[in-house]
Amino acid sequence: MGATAVFFDLDDTLLWDERSVEESFRATCDTAAAKTGIDSQALETAVRKEARALYETYDTYAFTAMIGINPFEALWGKFTAGEQPEFRRMEQIVPGYQKEAWQRGLRTVGVEDEQLAQQLAEQFGAERRARPHVYEETFQVLDELKGRYKLLLLTNGCPGLQQEKLDGVPALAPYFDEIVISGSFGKGKPDTSIFEHALSRLNIKPEDAVMVGDKLSTDMKGGLAAGLNTVWINRNGKPYHSNIQPDHVIKHLSELHGILETL
Repeated sequence: MGATAVFFDLDDTLLWDERSVEESFRATCDTAAAKTGIDSQALETAVRKEARALYETYDTYAFTAMIGINPFEALWGKFTAGEQPEFRRMEQIVPGYQKEAWQRGLRTVGVEDEQLAQQLAEQFGAERRARPHVYEETFQVLDELKGRYKLLLLTNGCPGLQQEKLDGVPALAPYFDEIVISGSFGKGKPDTSIFEHALSRLNIKPEDAVMVGDKLSTDMKGGLAAGLNTVWINRNGKPYHSNIQPDHVIKHLSELHGILETL
């Protein structure tokens, strides 16, 4: 018997999160450039660098890395949901983090303006929430799979933040029989336990499921370790990790149909 279920990653697999973040940075940095005359791209580069460095200094970093929450999600997330105490700590940290990341970025390009940093931090969050981009093929592929396969969404992240992303595209969640968010489960991809949990939610065996995702280090590594068929969507020609070899590679979600028919 072939595959009976398809597990999908969310960010940069179904939702075009990278585009949402890029556009939000551009709009926010353009505001700063108009006010101060600085170079917009230079500010974006500086804020990205400062945000990463600052994010790693917090006592929540190991937890967020395990759950799969990156520094740019923390630049707009509120972290009001989630049962673990680390989420309550994140809820306390992020307002200061968001402001300080922008303040440090501004300082790097020669601007010392605390009020502007706060304004830009707030704008970035608003810009990101206004940009819930979906890949053009997402709904067509889901329409074709719905009813033929069990569909499960398996996403890393804070439950509140991932729910906010889903709420931004309300047509997406109803396609899925189950939605598993790492922050609710307690561990993130590539830990095999979250894949085993997802399989149990559908009451299927690993060989019955296909994992589709864009990240080798989480989606593919974890799927392979858990015994699932793996399909890496590599839209932009990213290089392989030498020790992670997915079963299949596609450049467009529509290629998934041919793979499913061969299993």
